[in-house]
Amino acid sequence: MDAELKNSILKTGTTILGIVCKDGVVMAGDRRGSVGTLIYNKNTMKVYPLNDYLVLSGCGSATEIQKVAKLLTAEMKLKELKSKTKPSVRQAAGLLSNIHVEGSAFILAGLNEDKSFYLYDVLGGFVEEVEDYTASVGSGMPYALGYLERSWKKDLSIEQGIELAKEALKSSTSRDMGSGNGIDIFTITKGGIKKVVSQEIQSNYKDE
Repeated sequence: MDAELKNSILKTGTTILGIVCKDGVVMAGDRRGSVGTLIYNKNTMKVYPLNDYLVLSGCGSATEIQKVAKLLTAEMKLKELKSKTKPSVRQAAGLLSNIHVEGSAFILAGLNEDKSFYLYDVLGGFVEEVEDYTASVGSGMPYALGYLERSWKKDLSIEQGIELAKEALKSSTSRDMGSGNGIDIFTITKGGIKKVVSQEIQSNYKDE
């Protein structure tokens, strides 16, 4: 990935992650929207379904990510209408990589018609299939990735993947100024897409 793009992304606070399990994929993200050191939104959704079989998350420019999500959804629908079949998750990742962005990176997960599931990193036009886990390149990545590297193991169940995602997000929201305020977790399995965790992080002030 181009060094200038990587540096641009790392300046924007966020934590997003994806975990491959034996029976599906777990996608998760925090809720803090920030500009530099300013928290401008405490309820920013960073992980969301594009349709009934794809889930997208992004780090970088919030405006750019929203535009890309809308454009990719439209391109997927157009491709489906032309071919009379749903594009595969790999094709969706390819389409995503061809959308020009200035400073954003994405994680895409989904379920093919044959019920196979896949997870992809899309960075600066580069597509990579993820076979274990990813935390993309947001500011919370070093904290989440360190936890994932120590704790992930092959053939995790979806339930174990959800708990792993929670703990990885706790690691980043505890130390990264650009991540926090809440967490959202989705699962992608043969049964479809499901939001399984929606939590708000609250500050409590106590007398010493």
